Amino acid sequence: MSTTKTTPKQVTVTGAAGQIGYSLLFRLASGALFGPDQPIVLRLLEIEPAMKALEGVIMELDDCAFPLLAGIEATSDLDTGFSGANVAMLVGSVPRKAGMERKDLLSINGGIFKPQGQAIARSAASDVRVLVVGNPCNTNCLIARSNAPEVPAERWFAMTRLDENRAKTQLAKRAGVEVAAVSNLAIWGNHSATQFPDFANARIEGRPVPEVITDSAWLTGAFIETVQKRGAAIIEARGLSSAASAANAAIDSLVSVFNPTAEGDWTSLGVASKGEYGVPEGLQFGYPIRSTGDSWEVVPGLTHDEFAAERIRLTTEELLGERADVAELLN
Repeated sequence: MSTTKTTPKQVTVTGAAGQIGYSLLFRLASGALFGPDQPIVLRLLEIEPAMKALEGVIMELDDCAFPLLAGIEATSDLDTGFSGANVAMLVGSVPRKAGMERKDLLSINGGIFKPQGQAIARSAASDVRVLVVGNPCNTNCLIARSNAPEVPAERWFAMTRLDENRAKTQLAKRAGVEVAAVSNLAIWGNHSATQFPDFANARIEGRPVPEVITDSAWLTGAFIETVQKRGAAIIEARGLSSAASAANAAIDSLVSVFNPTAEGDWTSLGVASKGEYGVPEGLQFGYPIRSTGDSWEVVPGLTHDEFAAERIRLTTEELLGERADVAELLN
């Protein structure tokens, strides 16, 4: 019997002691990302004031005795944190506080994601894939990507999968079906209140959603609003932002990149636009994507009515505004 061991994958998580990090690390260590045969090393990056809390998280990881967890590196140093990383999950960011304008938030987080992008370019593995979770994730991803020109643009992703998952569940509940019956759900644009969950191109048991859910007022109104404002509703209900569902969506996002998409289906990721569907080149934009496991593409040939086209225009304009607000941070 062979005794050869699989080389561990190096997985960096920033903001590792935070709420999403706490929900994420144990699933990563249990094999949720790469499966039951792939060991990983967790590289946990935190700011210095959070290192004590991170020690406690590491104690818990140790106490789980995960067979796939081949090592843990905890650090506040960017180059150490990203050293040899095959996957970088940029979770840590400054949350928006009362009275804070979105422009202020972008500027503050730019101070985080610019040096992180530079460190990824210096220190990560040559095959690194980067998922930005920390909000505002599309433009944070743009900032990091622009400061790591050595890393191909197609290896950078902003998370729109949480919105996709939320939208699928809302459609399934409305139609009285299991969530697995909902497919082809794309989130267009920004992970913000302007995002557009594309119900017209989505399917329920293979049928177009508007044929199954005929209440167009609900589809164009309450459905979209519920998805767009779900994060705020969760904060109001539990007093804290969505963490476990965000961590779950982060894993879903990368699994959808590393594995082939089911035939005929697609999923949602914020990727660097090459001008698809008239979106300005370079924006980190939510698109329907399809993966072979080795490469991915934006799904071509989808059509939009006037309602959808206007929603996509609005979210594009917001992302253009955000890009202008952080222009001094972009290379």
